[in-house]
Amino acid sequence: MKFNNPIDNGCYADPEARFYNGKYYIYVTRSLPFKEQMNQDCFSSKDLVTFEKHEGIIDMSDFPWITNAVWAPTIIEKNGKYYYVFASNNIQKSGEVGGLEIAVSDTPEGPFKGYLGKPLVGDFVNGAQPIDAHLFKDDDGKIYLLFGGWGHCNIALMNDTMDGFEKIDGANTFVEITPKDYVEGPCMFRRNGYYYFMWSSGGWTDGTYRVVYSKSKSILGPYNNETIVLKAQEIADGPGHHGYLQLSEDPEEWVIVYHRRTVGDKNPHHRYLCIDKMEFDGDEIKPIIMT
Repeated sequence: MKFNNPIDNGCYADPEARFYNGKYYIYVTRSLPFKEQMNQDCFSSKDLVTFEKHEGIIDMSDFPWITNAVWAPTIIEKNGKYYYVFASNNIQKSGEVGGLEIAVSDTPEGPFKGYLGKPLVGDFVNGAQPIDAHLFKDDDGKIYLLFGGWGHCNIALMNDTMDGFEKIDGANTFVEITPKDYVEGPCMFRRNGYYYFMWSSGGWTDGTYRVVYSKSKSILGPYNNETIVLKAQEIADGPGHHGYLQLSEDPEEWVIVYHRRTVGDKNPHHRYLCIDKMEFDGDEIKPIIMT
């Protein structure tokens, strides 16, 4: 499969990718100055070549406390509902208003309506800024929330009503699973009995941004032996904060969906959505070649 990179001429970042109802969906941050980031968009496609853009998919009237920095979406389907988590307000300490918000819709393209009337996670836990969420559904149907910036990553187990959390290990609601090279942008999938934990390292505003992964037989890790699989190449700088798709046509064909920069462009908000193959050598992810 060949991809047309970038998939859109606009500036977007932090993609989350899913397959629902015969279509591929990519949910994104609008890569703008923080005060202008007041909604999010998604792209849908049947073939990952031609995309339809759906703009303003969150009903922001349900979130009157949000003033900026609507970041990094994630979505999961449960019992016919689509639950959508995103970050807000770039909070700098516990007690400020914002954090991780949750919304819900009957369709993958929204509109996503407020679900709680307050943030889902509104405090710093284990040193993690409440940003960059990723919802992961395990083979047994349990849904986990990974999140965290400022060099810390937590994992939590969502409850059945998706409005809070259960004890993940019998004692704790949030467990820190931060690997050595973690900065932000967690992502997880399961393959051949392993949990693949992926994340972004480096600086989001420059060419040092990159994708790293580790794997474990336990969802709680430990996640050691970090391996960089996507980094700056001649074609582009700063690839990172990604999602993934396991293609419906072939369960062993995977792609990575990520943002990257034009080499030499110093504007921090000039980030572009791209897709490339993610291939395996046994149980290891091969270095990813940008196209």
